[in-house]
Amino acid sequence: MSEKKYFATAISLVFALTGCRESATLSVEQGSGPDPALPMPDARLIPTIDIAPAIGWPAGTTPKAAPGFVVAAFASGFDHPRWLYVLPNGDVLVAESNAPPKPEDGKGLKGAVMKSVMTRAGAAVASANRISLLRDGDGDGVAELRTVFIKDMNSPFGMALVGNNFYVANSDAVLRFPYREGATEISARPVKVVDLPAGPINHHWTKNLIASRDGKRLYVTVGSNSNVGENGIEKEEGRAAILEVDLATGHSRVFASGLRNPNGLGWQPSSGQLWTAVNERDEIGSDLVPDYMTSVKDGGFYGWPYSYYGQHVDARVKPPRPDLVAKALVPDYALGPHTASLGLVFYEGKSFPAHYRNGAFIGQHGSWNRRPPSGYRVVFVPFTDGRPSGKVEDVLTGFLDAKGNAMGRPVGVAVDKTGALLVADDVGNVVWRMQAK
Repeated sequence: MSEKKYFATAISLVFALTGCRESATLSVEQGSGPDPALPMPDARLIPTIDIAPAIGWPAGTTPKAAPGFVVAAFASGFDHPRWLYVLPNGDVLVAESNAPPKPEDGKGLKGAVMKSVMTRAGAAVASANRISLLRDGDGDGVAELRTVFIKDMNSPFGMALVGNNFYVANSDAVLRFPYREGATEISARPVKVVDLPAGPINHHWTKNLIASRDGKRLYVTVGSNSNVGENGIEKEEGRAAILEVDLATGHSRVFASGLRNPNGLGWQPSSGQLWTAVNERDEIGSDLVPDYMTSVKDGGFYGWPYSYYGQHVDARVKPPRPDLVAKALVPDYALGPHTASLGLVFYEGKSFPAHYRNGAFIGQHGSWNRRPPSGYRVVFVPFTDGRPSGKVEDVLTGFLDAKGNAMGRPVGVAVDKTGALLVADDVGNVVWRMQAK
């Protein structure tokens, strides 16, 4: 039997075996909030695989907005839109991106299975490597102008404007471009600000960034190079962390660590604290581990890979590090197990009801390692005095059809100049716009 046929047969067997494997015993709600339920881990040779096959949106269909809101396409026809950024003049930037080549990531049978899973989920397409610009000049909620803002990137993700400097986090470096207000494209060659951990594994490739309020520093997310350090701790140098970059010198340092895969970043309006949304580890059961959002403390260690949700030891990681476990901080707020919470934006607009002011919208890309699936929605968490103050609320749902297929998967979220919520959907290839009625 050829190697290709062997892997195909093995993958089919794995999917067949996962049909009779464990399922969640707790609800997503029980794994959410400031004090989530954390049952005993259930690590198995063959992990639970329950992926929603990607099919896209049938004509005339949209997600379902919460009562009091309506949703419609702001623009469509993208090539895997992942992340959003709104410029001061109201133009919306869309990073059309996917994973770069990573030849050393996921070798062997397990790697082949995961590649098959990602293909079914619509996540195996080649990266468009561009940032597109959208402009709604007449204010009707639909972009009538669309241009290629920057092309020939390397899996771009995070974006930030500081003065006349536009920063982009590629999968391997932060780049700086000159920006002129109202420009619809940038053709100037970029200047490299700082290299980012990458290489032939580059397991979690998405790198997000946000500028400090005074514009002197960037904070950059770098996910881990593995699930729980199985590629060797030496391969995790500078990863599973948020880096702080001094823009005057280009010097970078680890600002916070032990964050398996941080993505969303936002300054909480009331407290001024930096918050992040983090994807936690897989393969210890449908009920573990909750993804979370948390305020980020300078020098804080959040457990990965040695422990989760504070000081709950992950026995799979060898050798153990009880000294680091003892330092691990408990995250502020759980967002449910395996929800793949990626996007994060605090609401500072004025068009939504007062309930939403200063609270957080989170884009949940959706699970592969939970039965039944979790995520596949955009949620909201209210804040009072700078702290979460209520339960997770659904605001945009309906991304799965009645058969469990994924018509869309939400990723990045942003608030446009009018106060409407924008959502990047990388399976539907749409940017959705949700506004109050």
